[in-house]
Amino acid sequence: MKQRATVDAPTSATDYLGDWRPEDATFWEESGKRIAWKTLSITTVSLILSFATWFVMSAVVVRLPGIGFKFTEMQLFWLAAMPGLAGGTLRLIHMFLIPIFGTRKVITLATLAKILPCIGLGFAVMNPATPFWMFLVLALLFGMGGGDFSSYMPSTCVFFPKRLQGTALGIQAGVGNFGVCVTQFITPWIITFAIGSGALSASQTFTKAGKSSPLWLQNSAFWYVPLLLLVGIAAWIMLRNVPVKASFREQLDIFANKHTYCCTITYVMTFGAFSGLSAAFPLLIKAVYGGFPNAPDPLRYAFYGPLVGSAMRVLAGPLTDKWGGARFTQVCGFGLIGGAAWLSFGGLLTPASMDQFPVFVAVMLGMFFFTGIGNAATFRQFPVIFAHSPRQAAGVIGFTAAIAAYGPFVFATLIGKAKASFGSPVAFFEGLLIFCMVATALNWWYYARRGAEVPS
Repeated sequence: MKQRATVDAPTSATDYLGDWRPEDATFWEESGKRIAWKTLSITTVSLILSFATWFVMSAVVVRLPGIGFKFTEMQLFWLAAMPGLAGGTLRLIHMFLIPIFGTRKVITLATLAKILPCIGLGFAVMNPATPFWMFLVLALLFGMGGGDFSSYMPSTCVFFPKRLQGTALGIQAGVGNFGVCVTQFITPWIITFAIGSGALSASQTFTKAGKSSPLWLQNSAFWYVPLLLLVGIAAWIMLRNVPVKASFREQLDIFANKHTYCCTITYVMTFGAFSGLSAAFPLLIKAVYGGFPNAPDPLRYAFYGPLVGSAMRVLAGPLTDKWGGARFTQVCGFGLIGGAAWLSFGGLLTPASMDQFPVFVAVMLGMFFFTGIGNAATFRQFPVIFAHSPRQAAGVIGFTAAIAAYGPFVFATLIGKAKASFGSPVAFFEGLLIFCMVATALNWWYYARRGAEVPS
């Protein structure tokens, strides 16, 4: 009981725990486990909102032309891409923040900061005269929801012993990924009725195929504001910091290790593909199949992909703890290679009729399935590959997550560019096929084969 009281008591104004030894079995059972799981619960709820707000713009853009915004198809792809550009860049900053400022401050401020773009977008969609540049700025601000992921993962990494890091990271990242599903599932429903009163309840007229109906697109952003406020306050009250500190300069040592870059390539294949496909999926459906009679509503199908990928990330976490991550990363690589090849050469991206749409959706969901497995597997690998330094392992997780967060930007812009230049997105998926082959080969050589340099 004495040790538990010591751990719970802040040791300074910055609220660092007085002692933290998660690898000590006695300490873990008596007090560490309770604190770690409480922290994981709060930060995971916050991370759900981070992912949800990160993908708000990708759900909104497919409705903008229908309410009077005269944006081109490429401009819509740019709006879907900007949160990815900002998210990846901000992750390069967030990867250093936890050892400097601690979990409590970083998670609280990151949660509250996302209120700003939510309010901004809500008012922007209510005015058809809102210029394209304003939507670009808001899209960049929504990147905060993707950027802070590189604070959540290092935080969780230092709260749990190595034997549970795969499970803890899999739960947090997997459940957090459900935020994408929340956005793409809730948005089509919540924009169909008024919430609030006065100016906030003003509707837009949505027109499709000559038919008009009222729409409250601002709801897609406004409903996050009270949730972000509540979770931000809870984080400030309930979170504490682990006494693991390092300066910015000390954390740069991860870049002297070649495995930092190998891990980055494999995580770009797994999470980069998950986030990129999540952002581009609605517009991809609209661009490829939107010209047919009775074209599908992109938002009706878009949330299934992130749902499948997120669920597999959670379910695969314990399996990677038991059998190792490298072999599951191989499975992910082979699955993505097969999916990219089918999309590239199977005619699904140059359809002659809607008859091909069910197969297209099935292949896309298959790719999401394998990205979920790969996301869990790679995060299990990193603490093993950098087992000599938990702080470095946390830093590598932050860096790889930062680079992979450019997935929405890369996928949305290049798919849009391929469609504009060649009439279909086939060229993009051919490039994705080659990249997945390279990443899978690297994983096999360094981590998965018999006699590998670092079996993981």
